[in-house]
Amino acid sequence: MMPGRLGGTRELIMRAPHSSDSHLRAHNERVRILVAEDEVKLAALLRRGLVEEAHAVDVAVTGEDALARAHATEYDAIVLDLMLPGIDGLEVCRRLRADGVWSPVLMLTARDALEDRIGGLDAGADDYLTKPFAFAELLARLRAVARRAAPERPAVIAVGDLTLDPATHSVRRGNTEIELSPKEFALLETFMRQPNRVLSRFELLEHAWDYDYDNRSNVIDVYVRYLREKVDRPFGRTSLETVRGAGYRLRADG
Repeated sequence: MMPGRLGGTRELIMRAPHSSDSHLRAHNERVRILVAEDEVKLAALLRRGLVEEAHAVDVAVTGEDALARAHATEYDAIVLDLMLPGIDGLEVCRRLRADGVWSPVLMLTARDALEDRIGGLDAGADDYLTKPFAFAELLARLRAVARRAAPERPAVIAVGDLTLDPATHSVRRGNTEIELSPKEFALLETFMRQPNRVLSRFELLEHAWDYDYDNRSNVIDVYVRYLREKVDRPFGRTSLETVRGAGYRLRADG
């Protein structure tokens, strides 16, 4: 057990994710998540745990910051603390819905009164989680709200003889299983959901990394090289193609 809030009137304890929790990933498709939480230690715990689950995570510490980020990026889910400084979580949720931002919202609060839960749901939240909570429950609730909002997607993605299963985090070329790191998997999934389309480095960063990465860095070039060494070169393929001056694409006939 690790502390998420220390020295306050109420101590918040949540179980930190670790290797024995790997079964939580079994049905967990990678998503992009905004965590709006002003308690620095709790926000760091949430971000670390979600990143370990191969998600891309951004953090906002004020209501104004949460609004700006949610308008600028299409998040698969938003974890929204009720008691944010500045604009509180209820008002953030109301404004997002009024502006047509429909990313699923999981509201967090240290208050468990019925009227608080009703207020959050009436403001447009999709679910409600009272502190303290277990990380496993947070993951389960995020999976549930993301599923409700997500369009129908195939269980297994296939591009030629390359297949990727988001549920089991497995990749195969024909009958050969390929071991990928979480970031390699996230990048390949982004390519495979849009085969034959040229994706810029910025688009790839936006889908597979969070805002902590410098968009001018060469991280995409490095990871495309890693992918080529695993999904192309051993099989005599050239499916991951560099489009000079534009980015990369995954060719279905490569």
